[in-house]
Amino acid sequence: MPTFERLARFDRDLEALTPQQRAAFVAAVKKFVDDLIAGRGFRKGLRVKGVRGAEGIFELTWAPDGRATFSYGKSIVGSEPHIVWRRVGTHEVIG
Repeated sequence: MPTFERLARFDRDLEALTPQQRAAFVAAVKKFVDDLIAGRGFRKGLRVKGVRGAEGIFELTWAPDGRATFSYGKSIVGSEPHIVWRRVGTHEVIG
């Protein structure tokens, strides 16, 4: 099972989301984790891709204007992926 941590800025961003936005993000994260476990890559609907100009940082789309950024940290449990959640919010969090 993948492990994760959240940066303090991510926690502040998450608190600023509306309940509907938070629910949409949580639903996307469930799909994201399922894809990590399956090991076949991410489904197209999540639009996971690298952030241009920020090596090692990736973005996940959870709504038409909902983005979250993450990076991979050092594995904590065996070779399971470790996700570091960095930012979450509208497209502006990427810029």
